[in-house]
Amino acid sequence: MGYSAHRAWTTGMASLDPRKVELTRQGATLYTIQLGLNLVWMPLFFKLERPIEATVDIVALTGITGYLAYTWGQVDEISGWLLAPYLAWLGFATYLSAGTGYLNGWNFTDKERHRSPGSKSHPTKYVDEKDDE
Repeated sequence: MGYSAHRAWTTGMASLDPRKVELTRQGATLYTIQLGLNLVWMPLFFKLERPIEATVDIVALTGITGYLAYTWGQVDEISGWLLAPYLAWLGFATYLSAGTGYLNGWNFTDKERHRSPGSKSHPTKYVDEKDDE
């Protein structure tokens, strides 16, 4: 991501073609948006336990990154292709996010039970752990 951004920015802003300069600026905006979406996904999925919102976020992130690759590919072909591994990872992460949400009924809040610290020497959390009582 970083090298692709650097390469597209330096190539595009040094161009005498006003179309490439405009595409470079548009790509910089898309890059900033995808950074924000990437930042938001992890707290949505893990901390807030909101799988629907996290899946919507990562689908939007994948789409924006695909459009970014297309845009930067018009500025510098190598910059566009450098985003291909990231797009592949986002496709897999989208599959995992949607699959995890679907298999858990789109609700993570009831999937683990907190045990009281007094019942064991250290507090643990297990999925569907049976009470020892």
